[in-house]
Amino acid sequence: METEQPLVRISVRNLVEFILRSGDIDNRAGGADKDAMLLGGKIHRKIQRRMGADYHAEVAMKMEIPCRGFILSVEGRADGVIETPSGIVIDEIKGIYKELELLKEPVPVHLAQAKCYAYIYASQQSLEEIGVQMTYCNMDTEDIKRFQSVYQTESLKEWFLGIVGQYEKWARFQIEWREKRNASIREVHFPFAYREGQKKLTAAVYRTIERKKKLFIQAPTGVGKTIATVFPSIKAMGEGLGEKLFYLTAKTITRTVAWQAFETLRDQALRMKVIVLTAKEKICFCEETECNPDACPYAKGHFDRVNDAVYELLTTTDAISREVIEEQAEKWKVCPFELGLDISTWVDAVICDYNYVFDPNAHLKRFFGEGNKGDYLFLIDEAHNLVDRGREMYSARICKEDFLKIKRLVKTEDVKLGKRLEECNRQLLSLKRECDGCQVLNSAGNVYLKLVSLMGEMERFLEECDREEIRKEVLELYFDVRTFIGVYEVLDENYMIYSELGGDDKFYLHLFCVNPAGRLKEYLEKGASTIFFSATLLPIHYYKKLLSTVTDDYTIYAESPFDTEHRLLMLGTDVSTRYKLRGTLMYRKYAEYLLKVAEAKAGNYIAFFPSYRFMEEVYEEFLALLEEKGGDVEYVMQSQYMSEEAREIFLENFEEDRKNSLMGFCVLGGIFSEGIDLTEDKLIGTVIVGTGLPQVCRERELLRQYFDGQGVKGFDYAYLYPGMNKVLQAAGRVIRTDEDRGVILLLDDRFADRRYRETFPREWASYSFCNGENASEKIRKFWESEKED
Repeated sequence: METEQPLVRISVRNLVEFILRSGDIDNRAGGADKDAMLLGGKIHRKIQRRMGADYHAEVAMKMEIPCRGFILSVEGRADGVIETPSGIVIDEIKGIYKELELLKEPVPVHLAQAKCYAYIYASQQSLEEIGVQMTYCNMDTEDIKRFQSVYQTESLKEWFLGIVGQYEKWARFQIEWREKRNASIREVHFPFAYREGQKKLTAAVYRTIERKKKLFIQAPTGVGKTIATVFPSIKAMGEGLGEKLFYLTAKTITRTVAWQAFETLRDQALRMKVIVLTAKEKICFCEETECNPDACPYAKGHFDRVNDAVYELLTTTDAISREVIEEQAEKWKVCPFELGLDISTWVDAVICDYNYVFDPNAHLKRFFGEGNKGDYLFLIDEAHNLVDRGREMYSARICKEDFLKIKRLVKTEDVKLGKRLEECNRQLLSLKRECDGCQVLNSAGNVYLKLVSLMGEMERFLEECDREEIRKEVLELYFDVRTFIGVYEVLDENYMIYSELGGDDKFYLHLFCVNPAGRLKEYLEKGASTIFFSATLLPIHYYKKLLSTVTDDYTIYAESPFDTEHRLLMLGTDVSTRYKLRGTLMYRKYAEYLLKVAEAKAGNYIAFFPSYRFMEEVYEEFLALLEEKGGDVEYVMQSQYMSEEAREIFLENFEEDRKNSLMGFCVLGGIFSEGIDLTEDKLIGTVIVGTGLPQVCRERELLRQYFDGQGVKGFDYAYLYPGMNKVLQAAGRVIRTDEDRGVILLLDDRFADRRYRETFPREWASYSFCNGENASEKIRKFWESEKED
């Protein structure tokens, strides 16, 4: 009996863009990705509706080509099939901002798409020849320019099969590799003895993937949530329940933990190709990331060499780290950042920052661009960070003064551009006159229309301008305008529009994404299943509301495997970080608490503060106390804008052996309050100063106002929950393994308030209150009892 041959699918667009690319990377043209600006397909639909009864829009096409050992399916949708008296014409529509008279011929890759559709249609309809029409529409004026040609089906066939032939080795690699990968997955087992609750967690992840749902996991530090999510996801992929795994995180340290999970499974002979993507600024070989052939030798001829570089690496390496990418890029003289993106197309798992999936300006368009989707599995680590990151990615703003600045730069060189900039400036000036500090608006439609008109002139100017210093300034505004237009197109009830006079005396117009769940949904729906997990995903209803739009997502609370007897949790309620109570006396009280903690048992401690200013005030009092009492506690303080090297040096202090205590001074919510892993006696206590509430500001007040209007507690959504998340994260630095013992001291009178304590995780059920008088005794008793154990 004949076995069914494997099927490899590829879209027409991806096929031609992959095989036919050549030449240099050159991002000097303003519209580096003009297709991304197609206004959500509106221009397509508008043109299609005008075309009459003989025009058939969005015609699905597919051709299956038998290859040795598999079938290649080339698929897509032609924008239009036109029945004319002289025959069939395939129409391909593209929206651009460039002036149409500057376009002398179709863009080769656009024409190639149309020719693919033409061959598929002509072949299936037994046509001897077929017409191709390229329709370009200016996004500002809506003027149209068309290029028409006629092709013999035989010549199209030879051309089409030539492209398919070049792709065949890549498709064969996919098929053969997947067989090897799946065979290895079947042999892999969970690499450790299951901790309490961990088996339940892995089963929940697998079931969620199997049912194509979303799961929210609240898993305390030390549960082992990384391996408990990665392992069942890999098993699911081996069963055909997922095509590619994206492990998404906001911090470098958690990417390292994810990489280690795959390495652990690789010890069991797992064959999976895994890549870690690094930001362009970090991996670029040049001092400045100028992506053009004049400034960067790796950009020159990049596309002529990159496919060979990718294929060689894929067929020789499974673990594709930053170092591996850099070495391969150097060897082939290609851009390391773009090389990494290309490799990601072919691997089984991608470890990367959130923005590679969710940011409309930075996402991997090959997976998450318009019309693309797949059976992707999303593992979203430290998911509590995605709320604010989502708001940031989906919001936009423009500054009135930027338009004036660019107008002055170009007014003598380009009158048309200067005029468009002045029109935008006038619209913003009108809003400024109505604004008394901050004003919520119902619409910004007039500004939007002027910005759309401006885009075309900026596109033209950027292509023509040869003065690099002016070009850079214009390009910066161009990107702001492009982002603003893109966001304005998708405004809905989850946004607030507001204008403000900033503290810098500049006037801003904001499109503020209050609830990012709807925008995140656009990208999550491009995959099959999503697992959100964090040690601090509380309260769960808050995160479900802001990260998902459906009500039937699964949730699981993984119980802590650690004995709570080995941790002392105390709430100090005779101190406060409220502004009206701040002063030397209060800073002194906090310093006294720190000294009591440090003197109760020699060891390493970190105190977390609500701001640098507050930290520095307490630090000064702490030093004064040490001088008065002759204490021998060592200390180290976080500074603002620390480099990666400085961070490493700071953490090395906690690795050293010492007889005395070490007190680290850090900022709550900063780089050391989550993600760092100081196990056993490297850290035996944290002191958390304040409730972590964000500072009162316009956006926080707008959030409060918005959620009050939604019928939920606006203060909680804008301040309480984000603040307490920082507290829980910082506290989680202490107990990370079975051997860990430690003290957690929460210092603020607000912790006595029921609303704050309701956000505590289950494992914090046993806590006690303390004050400056009895704290020392309670801490000493705890450490004595631990010694007896």
